[in-house]
Amino acid sequence: MSLKNTHRYDDIIHLPHHSSDAHPRMPLSDRAAQFSPFAALTGHGAAIRETERLTDLQQLLAEDAALAIDRKLRFLQEKLAEQPLVAVTYFLPDLRKEGGSYQTVRGTVRRLDPHRRLLVMEDSTQIPLDDITDIELL
Repeated sequence: MSLKNTHRYDDIIHLPHHSSDAHPRMPLSDRAAQFSPFAALTGHGAAIRETERLTDLQQLLAEDAALAIDRKLRFLQEKLAEQPLVAVTYFLPDLRKEGGSYQTVRGTVRRLDPHRRLLVMEDSTQIPLDDITDIELL
């Protein structure tokens, strides 16, 4: 910058800042939003978080474990009138991506529905019989 330009604004530099009566000052929070980064890829962050979320693959049961679960289910069917308290571990498929997670539900069995192949708990949780990996009588 040349010496000629350094004193260019000396005549106005100490004047009061103009403020409009017609347009009030914008709050600082709104001013900051005005300059925030533009989200050019809408949903990109959500897609990244979804990819990071881990799921398990469903494990196939060994034949002896499947027979043990079948025996426990028949026992539960006989004891339904006594409202047996159980802990049921089962595979819950993920609705958004391949895989899922293993869940354990504790409670009273309401009924076994062999036609729809469901175990229905007292809290209305419906567990597909084919997804059960363990049943523990409490």
